[in-house]
Amino acid sequence: MLALWSVNGYVKFSAKNRILSPADAKSLGADCILILGAGVRAGGVPSPMLQDRLLQGIELYKTGASKRLLMSGDHGQKAYDEVNVMKQFAIDREVPSMDIFMDHAGFSTYESVYRAKAIFQAERILIVTQKYHLYRALYISKALGLDAWGVASDPRLYAGQEYRELREILGRIKDFFKVMVKPDPTYLGEPIPLSGNGDVTNDRRSLDSMPANPS
Repeated sequence: MLALWSVNGYVKFSAKNRILSPADAKSLGADCILILGAGVRAGGVPSPMLQDRLLQGIELYKTGASKRLLMSGDHGQKAYDEVNVMKQFAIDREVPSMDIFMDHAGFSTYESVYRAKAIFQAERILIVTQKYHLYRALYISKALGLDAWGVASDPRLYAGQEYRELREILGRIKDFFKVMVKPDPTYLGEPIPLSGNGDVTNDRRSLDSMPANPS
C-alpha cells in the first residue's frame, strides 16, 4: 500500500513544474490547446467542470497560447457526444470553426494524449483541465514523448469533488504502469495534422469503420 501511495505522490511531483498560469502560457506557442472532455448533460449542455475547461481553453486561444483547439472526448455512441458540444461551445464564443479540431475517440486521458501525438501530430501541447486531473495528463504526456504544459481550470468548487480526488489517485497509479507498456489506443487512423483545417474532423466516420487496436 505504501508503494502505491508513493506512486501517486511521484506522479504529482513530476508534473507540478509543468503547470503554468494563464499569463505564462500566452507565449508558449503550443501546437494546440488540448481540452479534455467531461460530462455533457441532456440537451447538449456541458457539465460545470467541462464548461470551465472550455472557457479557460478559449481564453488561452484568444490570448495567443496556440492557434488551434483540440477537443478530445467520448463520442463512441450516437446518443452521447462530448466533442461536438465542446466545439459548438467555442464557436458560440467566436472561435472560428476551422481552428477547432475534434478527437471523437478520446475515451480516456491516456487515449486523448496518445492520439494528440499519433493522429494530430502534436509535439508541444497545452492541456486544460482541473488541477487534480492535470498532474496525470502531464505525466502521461511526458512518458509518451510530448512537450506538454498545463493550465488548471478551477474557478469554483464542484459537487462530489472528494470522490473524484480519491478516484484520481487510482487513475494515477493505473496510468503510471500503463505508460510503461504504452498500449495503442482503442482507435487509430490516418494523420490529421493540426496545421490543416479543423473542419476535416466535422464529418465523423463511424467508429466501427476506424482501425481498432486488435488487442
